[in-house]
Amino acid sequence: MLIISNYEEFEAYLGKELGTSGWHTIDQAQISKFADATLDHQWIHIDQERAATESPFKATIAHGYLTLSLIPYLWKQIAEIRNLKMEINYGIESFKFGQAVVVNSEVRLKTKLKSIVNLRGTTKVVIEVVLEIKDQPKPAYTGDVMFLYHFIA
Repeated sequence: MLIISNYEEFEAYLGKELGTSGWHTIDQAQISKFADATLDHQWIHIDQERAATESPFKATIAHGYLTLSLIPYLWKQIAEIRNLKMEINYGIESFKFGQAVVVNSEVRLKTKLKSIVNLRGTTKVVIEVVLEIKDQPKPAYTGDVMFLYHFIA
């Protein structure tokens, strides 16, 4: 795990891979809870019997937004950003979903520091992310996420 305590330490990783999280299994309980939280109860996510017969995946699949919501959790497995007053999820850019995540799939996040800038004392980073699916050639998605970090001086 990376430990970063200030802007200069973060900047040293510009253009480099930051690391990869551990594997996380997306099971039906997580998919169903996400459906309840977001009010998205489309059958392809929650109806296991129908999905087995009618879905091209032959099983339920995770919501795309569920897989996106895992970014902060998986990112915390890769880097510990210390010495902070505040951190903010700032944005998402250029995201493309590559393939569906079938129930009980294992996923992990691979990251690279794409850019870093000091905005009058607030560090803005753009992290290139890839959500890999175990034993699958294509990722679930690729894209860029932005975080703001306000380090303690």
